[in-house]
Amino acid sequence: MAVMPGIGLWGLDRGGMWGDESVTFQVAQRTVPQIWRLLHDVDAVHGLYYLFMHAVLTVHPSEVVLRLPSVCAATATAGLVAALGVRLAGPRVGLWAGLLYAITPMTGHYAQEGRSYALVAAGVAGATLLLLRAVEAATARAWWPYGTVVALTCLLHELAVPVLCAHALTLALLRVPREVWSGWGRAAGAAVLVMLPLVWVSQGQSGQVAWLVTPGWDRAERLVRNFSPGPAGVAFWGALLLMAVGLRARRLTAVALPLLVVPPGILMTVSQVRPLFHDRYVLYSLAGASLLVAAGAGRVAGALGRVRFDGRRVRVGGRRVRAVLGVAGVLALIGTFLHQLPVHRQDRSAAHRPDNLAAVSALALRRLRPGDPVLFVPSVGRLAALAYPKGFRQVRDIALRESAPRSGTLWGREATPGQLRHRLSSVDRVWVVAEAYALDPGWSPRDPVERAKLAVLAEEFTVREEHARDGVVLRLHVRREAAEVPPSVSHVPPGSATTARLPANHPAAPRARPRPGPW
Repeated sequence: MAVMPGIGLWGLDRGGMWGDESVTFQVAQRTVPQIWRLLHDVDAVHGLYYLFMHAVLTVHPSEVVLRLPSVCAATATAGLVAALGVRLAGPRVGLWAGLLYAITPMTGHYAQEGRSYALVAAGVAGATLLLLRAVEAATARAWWPYGTVVALTCLLHELAVPVLCAHALTLALLRVPREVWSGWGRAAGAAVLVMLPLVWVSQGQSGQVAWLVTPGWDRAERLVRNFSPGPAGVAFWGALLLMAVGLRARRLTAVALPLLVVPPGILMTVSQVRPLFHDRYVLYSLAGASLLVAAGAGRVAGALGRVRFDGRRVRVGGRRVRAVLGVAGVLALIGTFLHQLPVHRQDRSAAHRPDNLAAVSALALRRLRPGDPVLFVPSVGRLAALAYPKGFRQVRDIALRESAPRSGTLWGREATPGQLRHRLSSVDRVWVVAEAYALDPGWSPRDPVERAKLAVLAEEFTVREEHARDGVVLRLHVRREAAEVPPSVSHVPPGSATTARLPANHPAAPRARPRPGPW
């Protein structure tokens, strides 16, 4: 727990939020009634987290404060993983498991993200420890803390529910008596009952995860690499080997293996029909991998301690031997961390995230002028203006009809296609803030407003300037008639004497505009 804050706080202020973080940042700063209204239409799955972050950002709204709860949660998870290792296999395995969890790059990645995944991982690790305590206590009262923590964890993110299946398999592998099953069943049933309203509401908002794809073997391989202290090389293959050895620790395996395998397995299976899987949704399963690798290292250390030297047996029970082996394990983990230091350093860069809205805002600040009309394609691009308004101050959001907080949406309510066409007909130039994929000719949005944006830009405007930054393109579009007029005569009003002397085919000569067709 002393190591994890150092890793988590290192580079915490990376100088930019990405899209999901910016949603947390701007939603958490709304009033509680505005947040409650939003959850009725979108993001109900993150409702409890938004309310929690509303209280946190009341202290001081900044990027660092936004990510601090995740750092604290990762610190707590490292301690809980160590506590599980101590309870299941002894202090040495607990020490190694906690350190291994802390130095894994995936842990550091989500410890520095303003989303709920690190908090969910802490909740699952805490619930697993409370499960073991309840099994040992064998009293009805011992199940209440377990049920409470499981319910709160699933309310933070409903895709933590598969952990109940993992815990059920743990009880089966431990061969607990019928009374334990009864107590667990009541606690799990209460947690599921609390979850039902959230599940019912979130089913109507399933379009939010429509971008997910059906996972294949490549996604499974990537998850395995993310769960190791190094995605490749000696660290990766060494972790796999130690994990295989750790499976021989029966009691620890009964807890760690279901936690590692069951939640990802359930989500990947369901995703073959309805995609719901992403690595971050099963971050909490990483604790199982750390426990198994540490258990394998513990068994290897035990075997080394029993090797004969000069005809004498060195026993593991000796205090000196235990100290030497423990220190050797810590040094090995330090070496692994130093070996993976470039991976950790790269992860502290804002460019390593899906996008950098601060960079987009800075680009807009250099190019846009007060009063310039701006069009976001698609509308989710407005998150840059909501998270970093400085770059878009005093510009005219030409498609916006109602602001995000007032409309109860994430990025505002836009004008209808007809209203949008009318608004764009009144301007000769417009700045377009577009996601890179939106400029692909093959992109066909379902939203009629987005289709209207693309149609008007293609029919009536041409590109004058283009600037790209972090997957976002900033383009200046000018009306075709204005773009065709030479600079020397572009100021001449139609119908004047000068214009009348121009040839009929001159670009600046007055001409009748075609009558609008059926569109």
